[in-house]
Amino acid sequence: MEACSLPVEVWRVILAYLPLPDLGRCCQVCRAWRELVLSLDNTRWRQLCLGCPECRHPNWPSRPDQEPPSWREALKQHALCTRTWTLNGPELQSSACLLLFFRRRKDRRVWHVGPGCEFETLRGAIGVAGPYDRVVLHPGVYEEQAEVVLKVPVELVGLGRLGEVALLVCLEQQCPTARLCNLVFMPPWFSTVVYKTSWGHVQLDNCNFEGVQLQIRGPGTCQARFCSFSQGSSAHLLGVVLSLLDSCDFSGSDAASITVEGPPVYEKNWACKHLAALVRTFPSCGPSGDRCHLGSPLTGTAGGHQTPTADAKKEHASTEDWLRRVGVEAECQGTVIDGDWSDGDRSEGEEEHRGAGGTNDGKNPLGSDYKVPCDQHGLSHLLKLQADGSLPVASSPDLPSVSPVPLTFQQELDRDPEAQALATSTLGCILRRCLFREGKGGVHLSNFGQARLEGNVFRGLNYAVRCIQNSTLVMLRNEVCECRASGVFLRLSAEGLIAQNNIHSNAEAGLDIRKGANPIILCNKIHSGLRSGVVVLGNGKGSIRSNQIYNNKEAGVYILFSGNPVVCGNHIFRGQAAGIAINENGRGMITENVIKENQWGGVDIRRGGDPVLKNNHICYGFSDGVVVGERGRGLIEGNHVYCNKGCGVWVMSSSLPQLLGNYITHNCMYGLAVFCRKDPENTEARDGNWPGQEGEAGGVEGREEEGDEREGQENLNEEGELFAWESDLDSEEKRHSARRPVSVALVESNCMSYNRAVGLYVKSSQPLNVFGNLVNSNRGTGVAVLQSGQLTRLVNNCILGNGRGGITVEKDCRVELRGNGVYKNSGHGVAFCGNGQIVENDVVGNRGYGIQVSGSADIKGHPGNRKALLNLDPGNESCVLRNNSVLRHNSCKSAPPWVLENPPPRPLASSPSGLSQYPSRLGISVTTRISATVESVCHGGSMFCSIL
Repeated sequence: MEACSLPVEVWRVILAYLPLPDLGRCCQVCRAWRELVLSLDNTRWRQLCLGCPECRHPNWPSRPDQEPPSWREALKQHALCTRTWTLNGPELQSSACLLLFFRRRKDRRVWHVGPGCEFETLRGAIGVAGPYDRVVLHPGVYEEQAEVVLKVPVELVGLGRLGEVALLVCLEQQCPTARLCNLVFMPPWFSTVVYKTSWGHVQLDNCNFEGVQLQIRGPGTCQARFCSFSQGSSAHLLGVVLSLLDSCDFSGSDAASITVEGPPVYEKNWACKHLAALVRTFPSCGPSGDRCHLGSPLTGTAGGHQTPTADAKKEHASTEDWLRRVGVEAECQGTVIDGDWSDGDRSEGEEEHRGAGGTNDGKNPLGSDYKVPCDQHGLSHLLKLQADGSLPVASSPDLPSVSPVPLTFQQELDRDPEAQALATSTLGCILRRCLFREGKGGVHLSNFGQARLEGNVFRGLNYAVRCIQNSTLVMLRNEVCECRASGVFLRLSAEGLIAQNNIHSNAEAGLDIRKGANPIILCNKIHSGLRSGVVVLGNGKGSIRSNQIYNNKEAGVYILFSGNPVVCGNHIFRGQAAGIAINENGRGMITENVIKENQWGGVDIRRGGDPVLKNNHICYGFSDGVVVGERGRGLIEGNHVYCNKGCGVWVMSSSLPQLLGNYITHNCMYGLAVFCRKDPENTEARDGNWPGQEGEAGGVEGREEEGDEREGQENLNEEGELFAWESDLDSEEKRHSARRPVSVALVESNCMSYNRAVGLYVKSSQPLNVFGNLVNSNRGTGVAVLQSGQLTRLVNNCILGNGRGGITVEKDCRVELRGNGVYKNSGHGVAFCGNGQIVENDVVGNRGYGIQVSGSADIKGHPGNRKALLNLDPGNESCVLRNNSVLRHNSCKSAPPWVLENPPPRPLASSPSGLSQYPSRLGISVTTRISATVESVCHGGSMFCSIL
């Protein structure tokens, strides 16, 4: 009969009545019949799978409401798993193997136990059972007063529904294999251990354990499926090579539900290879449908902007359009070119001669006027158009449009052989699709134990996983939530791989890494915690990469007490505190992360914190981008800090950070602010009311208060334990041996552009070095020094096109200005009221005075000096002084252009053909310049200043 002679619907109805063996035979008739049989997945195959007394719903216990991809495949997987205990035949001799095979198929005997049956006690039936016989227990309660020993392979099966057959017995297995199915185990009066084996294999299908222990000792193995462990029940695996617990339910534990202790023994029993093969046939499982890549859980952002994408279009702009947008006019506002300098006091004749020479007699031909090409200085590559016609980040008024995207799990495995080896490992205890709920602990590994956890759910426990004492943990695609302490603990040199997990809503940290633990943490979602997302402390290490860490109440990643992790490629966002906090001598290599939309600083470094912070995007924060608080240290290099509502970088003067090559742009307050601890209120700074800076944005209050609040984060000791962390701290000498020593805070080669207030704001009581920075197009002054109890050195910086003055130095500030280029600012080039030196600077094209020196300033340090601040050297015949004075500026739109081609302006790289990423690190060219002496500027030396 051909399949096409009847409608397909009729054939499906007919085939739906066939039992499983007949369906298999129909599949072998022809291809058309096979397709018909396979099409019964949601009808007949589903009935067969759920009707099996030894099988529960394929997604039990964690997600019984979700349909499996294929009911037929689920039934097939169950059939393969139930046969594992019978696969030990190859260990026997050939003749015995044939006989055993024959007995399994034909001569297996079935013994019935119960009232009115062959045996009334379990001990009696086991005593007469032969190899691989089945012992069927009828409904009832069976209790034995002493331990029962299994000496031959046997199968114990409960008849009826689960719960109708209960055993109060302790079984010890002394045979190669055994199977227990559809039974309820309760503790006998003399022991809480109901089953134990030290060398054989036991298979547990659809059993309940109530208040008892299951004990497996290597080289023994265990395979448990669809089992329930309740009322304090637990499984203890000691030195096991391989055991598999699949789709089990653990609830109400008094301690850990599963304890894995000791390294796998060298000896293996016959079942290890079959269990390993079975594990490899399992499909990939995940708690939330995730497979290889964790996409962003949120489509928008708190600030209303869209998350930047890698395919964002870059705007092409011409130089004229850029100049028009940033508001820089091309016309000259007047020129002062100074003459030679002299260290000593001049004679009266010289003064008269210089005074006479100070007026322009018209001998200079206007056709050879002098102009300083300030677009050719050593930092000009940060302002020029790129090869594709776009503007570089430093000079673009547009927001950065590209941010890194986390790598997928497969990409991480491809570049990390160690993680790849861990992801494919199958040693120790393997837990799949289990549910751990409402108990004290989930899984505990100790003393070189090994475990692999895949697709499990941990909910409502004190802790989900604890891995200590050199143990190895592999966690893939688990859900860890609502723990009363931290979700996952790793300490005492524990290691392993934690990847693609959903860790959320825990009372303490999602991951707690301490005391030399060194895990690999990849592509997880760690969110909505009541404390921090990840905590690394007490010499903890670890590699934390490509995770999404968001919406935690405290820091997304918290590093303290000599914690030293690698934090790379993560997205850390929408935290209610800092994105990353480094405190109490914490360290760490923090690179290529996207840290955004956090309530406190994107990165907060305090009290001895000393990280390496490189190439991160720190943006859209509701406070400052980077905060370096009291005694903070660290190397902060190559980061993009932008669009934060506070400062780009906030530094306390008692700290010693190194800021190198950062892009600090488009922040709502200062680009970089340095404050004193003794002035925590910073009232003038908050209100923007310091002299010459009325009306600028404020809001730097509360850093100290935030620091006090952050101290509450340090209560991270589990269960009230107290530790003497001082014994774990590395020595200062060891910690800083691999880094350039720093005794003064260093700000070098940074770009501070398009911030809404001052580019660099200094109110410090400690020395500060500011070298080779580009301070460009900020709404306020380029550099403002309001307080400087010790020397602040501004060397080789380019201060260009800022909305107010270029450099402002207030009264009593100790400042050295050397080799800076101050170009095209909307106010005075340099307004100096403090004490210090102004040496070899170019002050060109500013709309106010070139250099304005207050009468109270002590530049030269000679009180009562009455000499003119600007003097013209008659020996320098090419000097031109036109349309400018020190105290009054004459605007002259009709003035001809100014030109000065030799020497080129400062700051200048010594190798113009090969500009470095950090040009200030190159040698600075010092040449004889057309210059005028600022007579009261030098402390025992001289300076060359071009003032145009």
